[in-house]
Amino acid sequence: MSVVHRLTAGWLVDHLSFINQCGYEICDSFAYPDGITLDTSVTSTRDCHSASTFAATSSSDGPIPGTGDVIETEGKPAKTRYVFREEFFNVSKPHIAAAPEEQLWQGLICFFHCLLFVQKRKRKCVLNQGELDALQYHSKVRKLIREGTLHLVQEGLRSGFLHRTIAEPSCRKNAVPGHIGCGLAELCEMAKQLPAVNESDRQAVHVLDDETSIPEQDLLSCVTENSSNGAKIVELMGQKYLVPPKSSFLLSDISCLQPLLNYKKKYDVIVIDPPWENKSVKRSSRYSYLSSWQIKQIPVPALAAPNCLVVTWVTNRQKHLHFVKDELYPHWSVKTLAEWHWVKITGAGEFVFPLDSLHKKPYEVLVLGRVQGDVKQTLRKSEDVLPIPEHKLIVSIPCSLHSHKPPLTGVLAEFLKPDVECLELFARSLQPGWTSWGNEVLKFQHIDYFTVLQNES
Repeated sequence: MSVVHRLTAGWLVDHLSFINQCGYEICDSFAYPDGITLDTSVTSTRDCHSASTFAATSSSDGPIPGTGDVIETEGKPAKTRYVFREEFFNVSKPHIAAAPEEQLWQGLICFFHCLLFVQKRKRKCVLNQGELDALQYHSKVRKLIREGTLHLVQEGLRSGFLHRTIAEPSCRKNAVPGHIGCGLAELCEMAKQLPAVNESDRQAVHVLDDETSIPEQDLLSCVTENSSNGAKIVELMGQKYLVPPKSSFLLSDISCLQPLLNYKKKYDVIVIDPPWENKSVKRSSRYSYLSSWQIKQIPVPALAAPNCLVVTWVTNRQKHLHFVKDELYPHWSVKTLAEWHWVKITGAGEFVFPLDSLHKKPYEVLVLGRVQGDVKQTLRKSEDVLPIPEHKLIVSIPCSLHSHKPPLTGVLAEFLKPDVECLELFARSLQPGWTSWGNEVLKFQHIDYFTVLQNES
């Protein structure tokens, strides 16, 4: 379970543990009858202390296989366990050293009042309106974030999940390339040049069996589904990706969403992580972004079941927050219910950025709402389900990989009925029990982000 602690303020979440409990076990076709396997190891972390040890052992009554172990049964095919590389969650120190908190906050308050005074005197303002709006919003949520995070961190320290003194890694880590995998977004762009497939000939879903290589056109023209109880490895453009059990995905960009609609599913939960426009993205050629108009064209009403819970990740720009609440959700007939915050901390429980930093905040916003429709049907769907709280915190050690958000499965479970259909839009990874869509939907599933240990005979 990814939730390590649950308090009134919110949840302390172990993202790494969640990934490693997704069932990335592959039957080893190279296993010999006596249980000896060929060397398929990528790297070894045998001498390392796994960051997810606490979460993995606290919920088990018996011994569990070691992280990345090859699981063997005499006379039966062996299973090789893949785990996410823990160095991506090795955040031991804040990214920016913080000044004494109270001193910094008092300075900000004085600065804010000075700016308001300057504006009244019609002098040139140092900050623009967007920055002033951000300061005003921060002053409103600051106490909730500070006090709630403090309580969750204290629980994490008491249980041993967090440590005030973080030891340096005790083993050498393999160097991680700056760019892993093929250009998925570029592949989606190239796919537009392929000959169009007649609707009558188009298959709605490609179910994975024992094959590893899938024709690119099949992968890009329909939903791919792993309905088995084990993970699968798929090969795309010479690159290998892990697909967790009971998951499905569509690799395409926003102009090719029809296969998702052809999948004929209605979703009870839709999580959206749009590529918001901002200055740094505009300056960079690495990331694309969508305009507000393009985001409004996403067919959420066609994908949503009655009373569907919609969750949208929003950057700290107030312009985007106002757009979601005032334009996007009304356009989709979604009623805003709550604003939650994801708070990023180090392994020692410190904010990754100073809470009152003028440049980067250690938190991001999630806007939660429900699709409005037939009142009777909505009431039936809401029975035996807890109402969505107006404010909650999701506190976790962030992944160092850009935009690898923490899972919401564990924190949303208590507000949903069992066996709901879940969809993530603009996904960059896969989850068991979820359908995922995006032009980089397999990005963090690349096998080089994982490691496997070689069993010793």
